[in-house]
Amino acid sequence: MSLERLWAGWRSTYIASIATEAKVADGCLFCGLLAMSDVDALILERGEHSFAVMNAYPYTSGHVMVVPTRHVASITDLDATEAAALMHGTQRATSVVERVYGPEGINLGANIGRAAGAGVPGHVHIHVLPRWNGDTNFMTAVAETRVLPESLRHSYDKLRAAWDRG
Repeated sequence: MSLERLWAGWRSTYIASIATEAKVADGCLFCGLLAMSDVDALILERGEHSFAVMNAYPYTSGHVMVVPTRHVASITDLDATEAAALMHGTQRATSVVERVYGPEGINLGANIGRAAGAGVPGHVHIHVLPRWNGDTNFMTAVAETRVLPESLRHSYDKLRAAWDRG
């Protein structure tokens, strides 16, 4: 069976609007998000060298991304302080996602470069994805479509409240 594509033209409009709103010269989604308010950008936590943000097109509810604040394309471009902050942010995101969602597993991943599947190839980021046994349902198998049980804003509110509690 070949992989079918579901057209999502609204995604490119969203990415372009973020870059336009933030007036980011290179059009980077993540740099654009940093220029916005936390609530509007769905940023869960800002640090000096990294930030955690909801994925606007989540694979599962609770899908978080941890991003270095400096615009770099690969983890090899990070200095030691930035790399440590990125990993610390990933640990923190994982801890909060586990506490809020109680998943049976977590996928961590970084797609570096367009050939590796990076949606934003110029700004490296790490995905934190809660997973459950059997979370691939018939919609994924038959229609290549994800069904999420809660809105993105509801996921953000739940995670942000847990982040604030430490």
